[in-house]
Amino acid sequence: MNKRLWILLIGFSALIMSCSKKVTPTTLPIAAPKPTLDVQEVDFEYFHGKARMILRDAKKEREVKANIRVRKDSVIWMTFSVIGVQGGKALINKDSITVVSNVDKEYYVFDYAELSKRYNFEINYKVIQAAMLGNLIMPRTESDQVQQESSYFVLKQKAATNGVVVDNFINSASKKLEKVEMKEGNSDNSLIINYSNFQPVGPALFPYNGTINLFYKTLGGLLNTTIIFEYNKAEVGDRELKFPFNIPKRYERR
Repeated sequence: MNKRLWILLIGFSALIMSCSKKVTPTTLPIAAPKPTLDVQEVDFEYFHGKARMILRDAKKEREVKANIRVRKDSVIWMTFSVIGVQGGKALINKDSITVVSNVDKEYYVFDYAELSKRYNFEINYKVIQAAMLGNLIMPRTESDQVQQESSYFVLKQKAATNGVVVDNFINSASKKLEKVEMKEGNSDNSLIINYSNFQPVGPALFPYNGTINLFYKTLGGLLNTTIIFEYNKAEVGDRELKFPFNIPKRYERR
């Protein structure tokens, strides 16, 4: 309603009230305010953690111990070991993902366009970093919808480019993200993340346990890749960390 019309209505109401002793006031229904939601996220300059990880797909399952370092919005560095023997390492930056296998003496380089096409999801550095830390994997926008349930909020988001719908389940007491359901409208592709065992890390709570399930459609049917992580150490700070990474010349690229 524009300002002039609003003033006119106020004046008209005052005129009626002054000319009549008996006026029955009318009340207009007041719309319920939209629920507001502040999500508590892990903020940091450097992150360092140690975790047990299980990687499972249709062909095999691997359990490793991982040493993880992150420089915010820049690089993720990981080394993997099996029974005390270093089995590999990975470097994730804004351009690509490089994985080195010391056991097979080979390495892989993936760019995000290739991964996004393979899984039909928008995969980039920020999505990976957020998923590892239990933060929102999509930035907030004005078009987001918030639904309030008894013990949690549901933050509903939709990607503008590919029609992917994301439902974020946030604990109403802790304001921490506990579950993410990411679905593509025209396929069976989906990503489900569950977080649990929240403990203080710096000023925020951090999920020490989590499960990432990726379901994606291929010519051979619907496949499932699962990553389970259990942290035994996690810390954030301003102290600069090192990210040493090299690939031996004799290793073959796959």
